[in-house]
Amino acid sequence: MTLRCLFVDFNSFFAAVEQQDEPRLRGRPVGIVPVMSPTTCCIAASAEAKDYAVRTGTPVWEAVEKCPGIILVEARPARYVELHHRLMNAIGDCIPHGKAESIDEVPCWLVGRERERDNAIGIAHAIKRRISDEFDWIKCSIGIAPNRFLAKTASDMSKRDGLTVLAEDDLPHALHVLELRDFCGIGPSMEQRLRKAGIHTAEQLCAATREHLRAAWGSLEGERYWMQLRGHAVPERSTRKSSIGHSHVLDPALRTFGGARAVLFKLLAKAAMRLRDGRGGEGPFLAAGMSIRIRFVGMEHRFERDLRFAPIDDTPALLQLLAGELASLESAMQRGRWNARRNPPLSVAVTLVDIELRGQSSGELMPSRRRDRQMTEALDRINRKYGNNTLFFGAMHDAISRGAAPMRIPFQAIPERERDEDVLTRANAPDSAEALYLLRERQFKVLAEASHREAQRRGRTTRGGNAPRAGAGGWGVSAKPSDDAARPAQRTLF
Repeated sequence: MTLRCLFVDFNSFFAAVEQQDEPRLRGRPVGIVPVMSPTTCCIAASAEAKDYAVRTGTPVWEAVEKCPGIILVEARPARYVELHHRLMNAIGDCIPHGKAESIDEVPCWLVGRERERDNAIGIAHAIKRRISDEFDWIKCSIGIAPNRFLAKTASDMSKRDGLTVLAEDDLPHALHVLELRDFCGIGPSMEQRLRKAGIHTAEQLCAATREHLRAAWGSLEGERYWMQLRGHAVPERSTRKSSIGHSHVLDPALRTFGGARAVLFKLLAKAAMRLRDGRGGEGPFLAAGMSIRIRFVGMEHRFERDLRFAPIDDTPALLQLLAGELASLESAMQRGRWNARRNPPLSVAVTLVDIELRGQSSGELMPSRRRDRQMTEALDRINRKYGNNTLFFGAMHDAISRGAAPMRIPFQAIPERERDEDVLTRANAPDSAEALYLLRERQFKVLAEASHREAQRRGRTTRGGNAPRAGAGGWGVSAKPSDDAARPAQRTLF
């Protein structure tokens, strides 16, 4: 069994880019946040912050408690994308690489004599030298193994500029030191399923039979996992998009009905543009459904709507559907059923679901629908030529003018700056490292004070009862239900 894959994983990438650009951040704990707000969470942490157990998803107030000296920096996705491409070019100078798995990791495929252990290690060192020639603070861990699965696992075994080789004679004993959650594809729920199947350690996982893992997974995926653990090259499963959506934690200045509405409109327009975009070998698509979610500060009840309609892709029709659903929330505010001052909106999300390829649907027959599509296509052409949101719908103005919901970096895709970054965001970017540092210093002071007050408030609330804690973006975490919450609701809020 030969070595086939060399996997490069950049360590604490977002934070390392900030430390690369601003030397005064080097050697200090840094947390990257999507928005300067005490109710958001860290989307990345530097190696120094991780020493204090600050991780991706750690709420800001908790990060400040664990690491009082942490420096919180607002994310700059465009800069991360720019350096990603430069790093891919640096790797390409040493070995051709495959498609980037995400913005901070990429597999490279070994051929011929490159598969010999010493030669593969030599290529890994060449990559590290090439990167250090251009960047003095950005480091990478490299794993080398017979398949992508084991190479990715190896890259995580020695972080902070490490190099790990898992050859045939290293398996399986080299994996026994890992925890179950250290393996790719094993999250909290899968770990529980494995434990119920009698698998509690990495050694037991490696020793399990093919049938045992198939039963634990409840599908053929268990057999695929068994083969990957033994170094076999298993073809990637073909997948197809089932939904396209965006979410955003609102800036405090936009925590009003109007602000939430403007941001939702912007998020939907962005999702609709992606729906129509045929890049990456997929699409263009049509959507036959829409999911809308709004969370509120200090209130467990959410605004939730799930719509179904004939397949469409034009922005005007989608915005009209969204506006119609938000009218009920505005009505609840006007009737006093929702106190927007006491429980302002915290985070919003909109997702287009039930998507299908455009070619699978018949064309538009109604003249008004054809006009909407033609308007959308004209808008797309202008924004592609002159920059994203050069022209936009008026309902998005507050979100655009305040830079809300800027370009973000998903886990398994690399955004295109020219297409995804707002023109206004690019124009307002600091033009020097000194200006950038001063801006961050002002932002951090405000955020640190707010986070301190939030931590104090939560401490007082905990002594008097259960304190609801917001998770990543305020999603997916709910407070322990009280006796009152267990009773049937007396009326519908929205």
